[in-house]
Amino acid sequence: MGNCIPVSPKVLQNETFVDLQDLLDLLGNFTTNEDYLVDYAASEPCHNAYCPFFQRTAPAFLATTCVAAALATGTLLVALAKRPHAWPCHRALVAQLAAATGLFAALLPAVAAGIVQGWRLGAGACKVTQLLWHCSVFAQGLLVASGCCGGVWSRWEPRSQRLAACIWLGALVLAVPAALAGGTVAAPEASCIHRNVGIFSPVYLLHLASCLCVFLLLPAALLVAALVRAGRGGGWGSGVGASWLFFMLWVPYGVGLAVDFLLYAEVLQYTCSVFERFDYALGLCEALGVLHCCLGPAVLLATGLCHRKVGADGGF
Repeated sequence: MGNCIPVSPKVLQNETFVDLQDLLDLLGNFTTNEDYLVDYAASEPCHNAYCPFFQRTAPAFLATTCVAAALATGTLLVALAKRPHAWPCHRALVAQLAAATGLFAALLPAVAAGIVQGWRLGAGACKVTQLLWHCSVFAQGLLVASGCCGGVWSRWEPRSQRLAACIWLGALVLAVPAALAGGTVAAPEASCIHRNVGIFSPVYLLHLASCLCVFLLLPAALLVAALVRAGRGGGWGSGVGASWLFFMLWVPYGVGLAVDFLLYAEVLQYTCSVFERFDYALGLCEALGVLHCCLGPAVLLATGLCHRKVGADGGF
């Protein structure tokens, strides 16, 4: 989470670095003139202060989130089995969302262990983890969006089964660039990171495009559709809270990824302090998104237990 990359990126090197020949010329023509005063502290590369913070706090956060997600998802599945009438129109959708959050939560222990003691499962396992991590997230986004669009999930029939297959296959395809862009680095010890390629690498650009589509463009399109529907007197739907929780948690991370790309591409002006502060912001945004795996099932469970019955065209 965030930009905790052991190898310092080139863009973080200070542009005021003093060339050796310039330094020799300066010593050979020493003078007290202020024009020759050099700030050697300013010539040092930027220091990533986020990594120590990340390594201290991330394992405990991921472990706590994993336990909470397991409890919430397990309780939701039990309630779904014993009281299916609590979700009269979207039982199949709720079950798939629970499966997706369960898959995401199942990956958290390995990620936490990799942060504590280094990634010891190999580069292949790292890429598989990245693939499943993003596949589960993208599937949830597509499932939530489909739940806002009519009563396709009112019955588990061939049409809804085909839709489910297309959503999971599409999520898997969208997650492939994440697996190709991620990987392991071995400085000072092995770590599994989201980006192990250049910022302009085609696979990373595809991954960035996938994230922006799911985290930003999709909720924007749904918001416009909801506003149009509300303008026509259709209302927002009583299940809007459960429908939009996923996007509310992941939109900040989508914005963070876009800003991160603009900074590394040098489109935006940057300084060491900007990068150091932005690392914290990006890490907190991703941590907020990770919380979806425990908050999402909890909200769906509360929705069902409170008998918030929603029509087939009003979301879930």
